[in-house]
Amino acid sequence: MSSNIRTVIANVEVENLEDAIPLYQDLAGDVDVRRFPYHDLELALVGPFLLYSGPLEKYVSQNGTVIVESLATVLDALAKAGAEILDEPEEVPNGTRILARHPDGSVFEYMQPRT
Repeated sequence: MSSNIRTVIANVEVENLEDAIPLYQDLAGDVDVRRFPYHDLELALVGPFLLYSGPLEKYVSQNGTVIVESLATVLDALAKAGAEILDEPEEVPNGTRILARHPDGSVFEYMQPRT
């Protein structure tokens, strides 16, 4: 059986993207920085790091972002475990996402990229 998980991205809250990006570029190596907005936040994907800045008090802090092949598989597993879906499936610039709180209290964003 193959895994539904493609990769896990570390979410990093930063005060200022411009100041933070150089360190994460050095850590990630020779990678492109992809910037994009999400509501009123500024985001930058730098290799395995998702940096975000803005009015963070309006958002639930997340442990990480999990890139998956199928959100349907994730939703089934979360329902079976009794997880709380904080944000229902939503189309965003990179694909479709949900936000879920696991029974242990951890919060993960799950993203199914556009094909």
